[in-house]
Amino acid sequence: MAIELIPFTLPASADAAFFADFGREVKGVDPGNFTPEQFKEIEQALYQHSALLFRDVDLSPEQQYALTKAFDPQSENYGHGNNKTESTKKSILHPDLKTIPRVPQVQLIGNGTVYDHEGLAEAKLKHPSHHTFHKTSVSPADEARGVTRFYRWHIDAALYDLSPPKVTTLYGITVPQGPRQICRYDDGTKDELSVPLGTTAFVSGKTMFDILPAELKSLAVRSRVNYAPHPYVWMAPAHAMSTGLGIETEGLELPLNELPEWTEAKRKVLPVLWKNPVTGVLHFQVHPCGVAELLVDALPEGASKLGALYPDGTHLTDLKEVRELLYKMQRPAIAPKLVYPHDWKERDLVIFHNRGVLHSVVGAFTKDQVRAFHQCNLAASDDPVGPSAEDVKRWA
Repeated sequence: MAIELIPFTLPASADAAFFADFGREVKGVDPGNFTPEQFKEIEQALYQHSALLFRDVDLSPEQQYALTKAFDPQSENYGHGNNKTESTKKSILHPDLKTIPRVPQVQLIGNGTVYDHEGLAEAKLKHPSHHTFHKTSVSPADEARGVTRFYRWHIDAALYDLSPPKVTTLYGITVPQGPRQICRYDDGTKDELSVPLGTTAFVSGKTMFDILPAELKSLAVRSRVNYAPHPYVWMAPAHAMSTGLGIETEGLELPLNELPEWTEAKRKVLPVLWKNPVTGVLHFQVHPCGVAELLVDALPEGASKLGALYPDGTHLTDLKEVRELLYKMQRPAIAPKLVYPHDWKERDLVIFHNRGVLHSVVGAFTKDQVRAFHQCNLAASDDPVGPSAEDVKRWA
């Protein structure tokens, strides 16, 4: 049976014009047992469509690890380092992840208490809540009416020492059903989005770049971000914006001299734009919460300086300035019409191109709503490739 690719069913809120190439349901192949030829088709489809959905899948942790590793055969360890998030108590990731003992590259995430699960006698899981991370919160009355927020828009990556994973696989084992919720942006725009309970929201990094005006395209193609060392520990005392798209600048980040031991050589300096290895297009891929500095190259020789930002290049170290500039570039792409909120069903497997999309946990569960997912991503064998000289010439 040939592999079949079916476009995602989009919610009414989505503007289909921006999703022509985004998302495909895959039929005709078992993601836990595939031939090399079938994998080639899956790999090509992922880089072309950013996210793939397989329905009614039976997938062991070993099979999920093998599938994830197939995209980067030289990769070995979980994206944040095997067992690292649980041992780093100060990290904001610490409460969210439980490692599967016999396959430490696979994490158990979810909500409520899970018993006798893949070698774990008991696992107490907590769905991330904006109440513990955002500067402001939805009121209890609004939350009772189903109002919620994006928790944190991000890329799955340690952003220190280890290279960002190429793909993430998410497998829904226990998926509680319930009323839809309203994801409210609370940023003065009155933007809001109807979402399924516990959705994972995705936006395209390609679209994020494509919709920018010329002067911001020029800035993006010339820029690199320098992430803070141990960024999830660094940002832990700080508060996020109401959209989940970055941190409020209040001076609350942990001082660098109070972080776990770090070296300058292990800090990640990555291009703002990452080049798709199959299509060659550019994806705007910045984890806004972890960024400390922005480095901008000068315009290439012969480029017009008219209207250009930082035509001679610059090194921005003022955190507020860096964050405001990135927010200006990234916020348009999380508009309700550009968000795909996946409606999870039990035994759904989603593979997403972690170097081509941003995603966010959304919603709130009660303590008795049990949810169990397996997540796998692997620290990559190389760093993302940025724009080519031709790309810079074209967009700068």
